[in-house]
Amino acid sequence: VLLEPYGGEILGLSVSSTTLLTATWAAGALVGFALAARVLANGGNTYRMASMGLLAGIAAFSTVILATPMNSAFLFFTGASLIGFGGGYFAIATLTAAMTLPVEGLAGRGLALGAWGAAQATAAGFSTLIGGATRDGVNIVAMSGAWGDALQTPTTGYSVVYHLEIALLFVTLIVLGRLVSQSRIAPNLNQKPTGLGLAD
Repeated sequence: VLLEPYGGEILGLSVSSTTLLTATWAAGALVGFALAARVLANGGNTYRMASMGLLAGIAAFSTVILATPMNSAFLFFTGASLIGFGGGYFAIATLTAAMTLPVEGLAGRGLALGAWGAAQATAAGFSTLIGGATRDGVNIVAMSGAWGDALQTPTTGYSVVYHLEIALLFVTLIVLGRLVSQSRIAPNLNQKPTGLGLAD
């Protein structure tokens, strides 16, 4: 949600350019969906796929951060498309992992899918709130000059948020590392899906 104001306020992009940013992000997500479907059709490990989506996100936010000192709209749009790609690839991987969980006791796949959807919606809402509040809070302090002249710029708030997101992506990679190792020990937990068709 901070990408459009970042492009307008920091890089001086026009309204039409920042609107195009959403299309670029969505195009990246569609490419992520298509690649994920192809990898799943070939029996890809969903947890490894999720890790690749996270790595794409780390590269994406790093690219967005670099766009400001290099004053490059191209880098910014590249980062935005990578964010879409990583997010789409990660979403398909985690959704498929939820769909292929073993059914035990009273907890069926429907409950797993419901929990996945609730987690996605909750994370999206909280991330928007926390990201915006963090940017505003950091900029209040930075623009007051409390951190020195070098950080007395609106870029500081955005940069802090993007660096926090990179840190959280690394934390998620650590958590996924355990799931990847567990899926090696018990391969039946990650059965080969039939692929993502129109019905899926």
